[in-house]
Amino acid sequence: MSETSTEYHFIIISKSEKMIRVKHLIVALSLSAAVIPASAQYNKSGINAGFFDSSEGSQLNFTNFHLPPLAVLFENAKSNPNILALAKQQQIAQAEVAKQKRHIFSYVTGHASYSYGKADMWGNNSSTYSPTLYQFQGSEQSYWNIGVNLAIPVEDILDLKAAVKRKRLEVDAAQIAKDAAFDQLKLQIATLWVKITNNLVALKSASENAAIYQGAGSINQEQFQNGEMSIEDFALTKERENGAVSNYQSLQTQITTDIITLEILTHTPIITNTTTDITLDEAVDKSLKDLEKEHKEFEKRLKEEMKEDKKKLDDIEKAEKKAVKKEADAREKAKKAEQKSQKKSSK
Repeated sequence: MSETSTEYHFIIISKSEKMIRVKHLIVALSLSAAVIPASAQYNKSGINAGFFDSSEGSQLNFTNFHLPPLAVLFENAKSNPNILALAKQQQIAQAEVAKQKRHIFSYVTGHASYSYGKADMWGNNSSTYSPTLYQFQGSEQSYWNIGVNLAIPVEDILDLKAAVKRKRLEVDAAQIAKDAAFDQLKLQIATLWVKITNNLVALKSASENAAIYQGAGSINQEQFQNGEMSIEDFALTKERENGAVSNYQSLQTQITTDIITLEILTHTPIITNTTTDITLDEAVDKSLKDLEKEHKEFEKRLKEEMKEDKKKLDDIEKAEKKAVKKEADAREKAKKAEQKSQKKSSK
C-alpha cells in the first residue's frame, strides 16, 4: 500500500512539472483579460464566485452606474432644510419692510367711551300734625365720548426713510446669507460628485486587481500543496491577495457612503429607491404657493371650529341664565303665595 502511494506521488509531481508552463500561460491570460476567469479548474476565483462582479450576488450594481448630472443635484438641493430655513428668514425680513412702511399709522390713536348712571335720593318729613311722608327723587344720566389722538415724534419722522432702508438691507443680508449657504452646499455636492466619479473608475481597477490576485492565489495554493512553493512565499502571496480584496471592499464602502451622503444633501434618490425603503417627504415637492394654501385652509377650519365652540358656550350661558331666572320667579311666586296664605290665616 505504501509503495502504491509513493508511486502515485511521483506521478503527480511529473504531471505538475508539465503543467507549470500551462499555468503560467493561464496567469498571463488572466492579466490581459482582467476579469475573465483563469481556467475552469480555478472556479473559486473572485470573478467566478461573483464577488467582484457587482451584477451578480450584489444589491448595488456599479458596473454601469452613473450619477445624476450636477445641475439636477443643485436644483434638488434647494429643498435642503438649511436653505429653506434661510429662505424663510428672507421672507420675514421682506415682511418687516412692509410693516416699517406702515409705521406712520402708529402715530394716530383713537378712543371711545360711554357711561350710564342713575342717581336716587330718599327723604322723609314728619310733624306732630302730619304723618311721616316719604319722598323719592331719581334721575338717569348717560355720557359718551369719541376722539382721535395724534402724536408725532420728530425723531421717528426724520428716521422714517432710514428705518425702511435698514429693513431693506436686512432683506439683502438674508439673501446673501442664503446664497452663501447654497454655494457652500453646492461645493460639498460637487466635491462628492467628483470623488464618487473617480472612485468608480478606481473601483473597476481594484476589482480587476483583486480578481488577478485571487486567481494567482489559487494557482499558488496548488503549487504549495504539491510542494513546489515554500510556506513563506505562499504566506506572502496570501497577504497580497487579502490586501487587494480589502482595498476593493474599502473603496466600495466609501463609494456607497458618499452616495448616501449625496442623497441626504440633495434630497435626490440615487440608490435608496432600489436598495432600501427610504422615501422622501412629499412636502418637499410642494411649492410655496401650495403650502400657503394649505395653511390658509387650516386657519379657516380652525376659525370655524372656534366659532362653533363659542356658539355652544353662549347657548349654555343663555340656558343657565334662563334657568336661574326661572328659579328666581318660582321662589318669588312661592313667597307671595306664602304671604297671601299668612294674611288669610291672620284674618
